[in-house]
Amino acid sequence: MDNQRNLILAIALSFLLLLGWTSAMDYFYPQPEQALVEDRADTPREQASQAAAQRARTGGLADPAIEASRVVDLDSALASAERVRIDAPRVAGSINLRGGVIDDIVLKGYNENTRDDSEPVRIFAPSGTPEQQYAQFGWVGSNLQVPGPQTLWEADGEVLTAETPVTLTHDNGEGLTFSIRYSIDDQYMVTAEQSVANSGGNPVVVQPFGLVNRTSRTASEDLWIAHSGPIGVFGDSAEYDVDYDDLDEDQRISPEGRTSWAGFTDIYWLAALVPQDDSAPDTTFRAMGDETYRADMIYEATTVPAGNALTVTSRLYAGAKESVVLDSYEDAGLQKFGLAIDWGWFRWFEKPMLWLLRTIYDAVGNFGIAIIGLTFIVRGLMFPIAQKGFASMAEMKAIQPKMKAVQEKYKDDKQKQQQEIMELYKREKVNPVAGCLPMLLQIPVFFALYKVLYLAIEMRHREFLWIEDLSAPDPANLANALSMVGIQVPGWLMIIFGLGVLAVLLGFTMWLTFKLNPSQMDPMQQKIFDIMPWILMFVMAPFAAGLLLYWVTSNILTLAQQKYLYSKHPQLRASIEEEKKKKAAEAAEAN
Repeated sequence: MDNQRNLILAIALSFLLLLGWTSAMDYFYPQPEQALVEDRADTPREQASQAAAQRARTGGLADPAIEASRVVDLDSALASAERVRIDAPRVAGSINLRGGVIDDIVLKGYNENTRDDSEPVRIFAPSGTPEQQYAQFGWVGSNLQVPGPQTLWEADGEVLTAETPVTLTHDNGEGLTFSIRYSIDDQYMVTAEQSVANSGGNPVVVQPFGLVNRTSRTASEDLWIAHSGPIGVFGDSAEYDVDYDDLDEDQRISPEGRTSWAGFTDIYWLAALVPQDDSAPDTTFRAMGDETYRADMIYEATTVPAGNALTVTSRLYAGAKESVVLDSYEDAGLQKFGLAIDWGWFRWFEKPMLWLLRTIYDAVGNFGIAIIGLTFIVRGLMFPIAQKGFASMAEMKAIQPKMKAVQEKYKDDKQKQQQEIMELYKREKVNPVAGCLPMLLQIPVFFALYKVLYLAIEMRHREFLWIEDLSAPDPANLANALSMVGIQVPGWLMIIFGLGVLAVLLGFTMWLTFKLNPSQMDPMQQKIFDIMPWILMFVMAPFAAGLLLYWVTSNILTLAQQKYLYSKHPQLRASIEEEKKKKAAEAAEAN
């Protein structure tokens, strides 16, 4: 009777866990939902606040009202003829000659979604638009006219390409000529050579600067596994601890240590300033109000004598966080630029795993198949360890009678009992923890792959069978099916209706592997253990489909491995079956 009561209690607690998990998933994996018409915010500030509350995992505008005005605002902002077009191998866009601002950049190789008519991902947009983000280079000076936001620059070319730089110039009419020579490589790096030539009769003091300004309305969610917000390398370490809320609270934050690079990051995109080599500009992150923020670096004040010039060369990265590209800049001398991806403690294990995934993908042409291939390789490498684990379990079963004899003999002296058991292990050459080793080794493997699938842009929008995006949850669920006929499932029911095909397969295959595992538990514990796969089925449903694909494949291989190893150790299987029957009989007698 007590066992039945405990079982009911365990099931009830599990149900409460699942309900609580819905709230947790809303926090860690938020999905933008369209607001009700009667609840629509009326003011831009209210709309911005609402959009922030609905922020999606990968970023972008979430509020339908703001999204609707996006195209109109962009078309109006980009309609000016005072622009220099950008047409590089990986990016397109324009530079606004009014202010000399880089405020229009889209990525040629990435689309906003998986639809055929999808627009390319927009990294930069002009000031005042719903998704504003832009970069500007200029000067600060006292008692002299420096170029400002309304300065109209002159350009010596119409298109900035990887082969043709463009130089902007401005004469302030007081003997100073300012120029910015923009060039771009074949990836995402823009170089800005800022020069000021003093043809007047007196020396002047100027401070070159660079800045990135952005709104947080388009920011991806800042999660424990994926940082979003201010980022950079200062001194010898990367900074992931400051987010937009911190800036709202402190208003300005100046990291300690020499700046190697600094800017803002989303889960897949990065806008970062890189100062001139061997320089030490002051770097500050600032909250500008109305959910806009700025990262700026200001060089030391420098005196430019009459008849002389000053040139400072800065760089701007505005593009995708591709591990190979970031690492190539790091190899070229940009300190720890690869850490723009927040790999965490396991990066030395995660990056080789990503390399292996890419290598398999290059061979087979599909990332879903590549994940399956990686699973085979991982399980194959771990097979000898699993083999030793099963052998250890068989040995442990063989010495069970001797262990019971020791336990009975020294039942009143626990210390002596433990000493004798350890001596027994030594004599019989049995390692009691060897059976746990395969499970322990899977933990870092699983976590590393989780980070790879979550952070690596290589997974974004990759298809496999019915799955359009392996980095997103499995779309084959009842909630999506009902939405196709106009029925919207409430958020609190998503824990059930959001259950996808891969999650169901995960629960079923895990249940099968648990059934084959040896049991050392009493019947009550075993019953609780039996419902664990189904709890994990709901828990894992919102995770990336690629991760579930790995786990399902791993479970299937584990089943095959267990069948094979049990065939090599029939005495272990027979002993387990006998023990299960014995415990079942004891449970029946107790009830």
